[in-house]
Amino acid sequence: MKIAFSSTQPFERIAFNAANQDFGYTLEYYDWHLNESTVALLQNYPIVSCFVNDTLNAATLKALYQQGTRCIALRSAGYNHVDIEAAKTLGITVARVPAYSPYAVAEHTVGLILALNRQIHRAYARVREQNFSLHGLMGFDLHGKTVGIIGLGKIGIELAKIMQGFGCKVLGYDPAPSPEAKALNIDWVDLPTVYAQAHIISLNCPLTVETRHLINSEAIAAMRPKVMLINTSRGAVIDTKAVIEGLKSGKIGYLGLDVYEEEAALFFEDRSDKILQDDLFARLQTFPNVIITAHQAFFTEEAVHNIALITLENIHAFVCGKGQLYTV
Repeated sequence: MKIAFSSTQPFERIAFNAANQDFGYTLEYYDWHLNESTVALLQNYPIVSCFVNDTLNAATLKALYQQGTRCIALRSAGYNHVDIEAAKTLGITVARVPAYSPYAVAEHTVGLILALNRQIHRAYARVREQNFSLHGLMGFDLHGKTVGIIGLGKIGIELAKIMQGFGCKVLGYDPAPSPEAKALNIDWVDLPTVYAQAHIISLNCPLTVETRHLINSEAIAAMRPKVMLINTSRGAVIDTKAVIEGLKSGKIGYLGLDVYEEEAALFFEDRSDKILQDDLFARLQTFPNVIITAHQAFFTEEAVHNIALITLENIHAFVCGKGQLYTV
């Protein structure tokens, strides 16, 4: 059986080719993004595998269905880029990778926290230029600080454990916590309490209608002065314009992003020889207290292996009707 893969990177092809030795499918890789403009290129593929920077709206899904596609195998946990209701109406099965490595994203979150706090990015640049001054590089002890985690899924749970290891007080907010999350020895609070008390706020929630622009001007105004804000979830959970104003006013003292609202037009490609057209992203890059990574929190050997394996297992379950199929 032929399976089309859109938006693929070289590292994915290596991982999927290795994992496919146990399945024997014909994997055909494309580096372009799947959307209304490119969907006509995928004729007669019963299964299509997509990534987070593909746009699977109603029109794209309808075209895929008419071309013979019956299953979308996502290579991600999130599915906000898919019109799920349209897929259900058409009868297209949408599968995802619910948990590939919560440790990878949680550990990257901590990396952003440490780098911002101790200004490792600025210190590295200084030493490279033989500037050994410590002026302006002072950080703070994490021990004793309050960390607010918004979204206590598998990633949020692991982050809570790590931050407790640093000696932090952890506040948790989740509208529907799992039994595993409830078992954590943390303080469960509402969002206003997270905003009012947390020195560090980490966003680890999915992008839904309720969480889109959750961090807006009103939320930022309710936060502590010089709050550290970290987002390793989905870019649109943050209102970028509001965050820029928060940085300019000093209300936000530190910002760590691994995701961005308009990242589909930027991330996962080398654009170093092109003129940046996104003025908001360009403005973010001007702040010395901002670190942006290009959606790499998931990027560990273990996570990439698990994504490939679970994606192919989903496909196998769809084809054979046996095994676990992680549908949306």
